[in-house]
Amino acid sequence: MLGNIMKTVTAGPCCTSSVRYISTTKTLRYLAPMELSYTVYDKVASDSSTPPVLVLHGLFGSKANWNSLSKAFHQKTKPIRKIYSIDARNHGDSPHSDVHSYEHMVADLVALYEKLGIDKASVIGHSMGGRAMMLLALKYPQLIDRAVIVDISPTTGLGTSNTNIPLFLQSMKQIQIAPEETIHQARKTADTQLAKIIAEKPLRDFLITNLVKSDEDGSFRWRINLDALETNFNSGVAQFPDVNGLRFDGPTLFIAGGRSDYIKPSDIPVIKKLFPQAEVKVVEGAGHWVHSEKSAEFAKLVLDFLNA
Repeated sequence: MLGNIMKTVTAGPCCTSSVRYISTTKTLRYLAPMELSYTVYDKVASDSSTPPVLVLHGLFGSKANWNSLSKAFHQKTKPIRKIYSIDARNHGDSPHSDVHSYEHMVADLVALYEKLGIDKASVIGHSMGGRAMMLLALKYPQLIDRAVIVDISPTTGLGTSNTNIPLFLQSMKQIQIAPEETIHQARKTADTQLAKIIAEKPLRDFLITNLVKSDEDGSFRWRINLDALETNFNSGVAQFPDVNGLRFDGPTLFIAGGRSDYIKPSDIPVIKKLFPQAEVKVVEGAGHWVHSEKSAEFAKLVLDFLNA
């Protein structure tokens, strides 16, 4: 049964305790880390001496997107590892905030380490989540065992397919749905309206996974914080922070989609400078969502790396 495979912990409003891993510089003291929601996969007794694995989704995603893969990672790591699939701030069941940057996301992750009593973990991050995990590894290398970065680089900007993301956010805010509709009807309504702007049906389906119906008044809302993501997109998502002088010397695997341009050949020298032990693997035929488009190939690469 699903209940004894995983346990979901929904976040409270915010963490108030101090974070022992974060330095006491003024900038980091006032990042005010948020308490993130997560699902833990721990059906089989894990080896307590083996670091767990933390998984962080990309923009518009949630921990639920990684459910099947998280189960597979838990069951097939050797020795068995506990897996934590996490909702980033302004996504899924985690709290909303007006601010959204990689520095804030790292502060949230470090707070989660402390809450869970984790000294070191392997990490997997896709796209936005990959950049957050990269920055975590670069700033706090002592917290990272191994890092898997999925279809994103530590360079400036994003792939060409992301040029319309601000338009997607604006379009989602304009969706009109009658409260008497069922969730199934509402998703069809949203799809019809989004189709005027977004031609790709798989992308619309992915965005619409964030549409939920309120238990309180029956109204519909987006789980993601559209306003904050739109306001902070250019400065807080599309740009990777200045990491001059930092590097992570631990084992690192970059997985790129063969049809994606989020990791370009020109990015490799930058990757190797920041992550000297980095391997870069390409999954042919996959786009940006490598883990869902080619899940079997992706899972094998990750498991081979974690089990090495």
